[in-house]
Amino acid sequence: MERRAGTNASSERPGQRANAADRHVGARIRERRVMMGLSQQQLAKMIGVTYQQAHKYERGLNRISAGRLFEIGQVLGVPVSWFFEGLTPDSDAQESSPRQRMCLELARNFALIDNEKHQEALSQMARALAAQSQAERDGHS
Repeated sequence: MERRAGTNASSERPGQRANAADRHVGARIRERRVMMGLSQQQLAKMIGVTYQQAHKYERGLNRISAGRLFEIGQVLGVPVSWFFEGLTPDSDAQESSPRQRMCLELARNFALIDNEKHQEALSQMARALAAQSQAERDGHS
């Protein structure tokens, strides 16, 4: 690849990639936090930052140091590599689809159910509905 004098594309691209990575990691933090049924305030307290700082991390507005990301991973029960899954060199952080938001809300609400029998009943219902959908798809193929 040849570099041309007078262009600044090569100097802009690394920053753009870093910003996309920051947004991706932030989105993954939010996704995991919601799955665990934690508020931003709760996560902030657990990692020793302000609510505003946790919010900026999730939006990808502030960079997260390696040590802080390790701590967030421990609090959220995932390895650091989990935050980078799905990140490719040319990807940009994508907004959650309505389906993804619904899945996150379902996970958050499920985590808030204290009664194990209710959780098991809900889980069985989801399995039954999924099996029915799969059977319908297989039957129409």
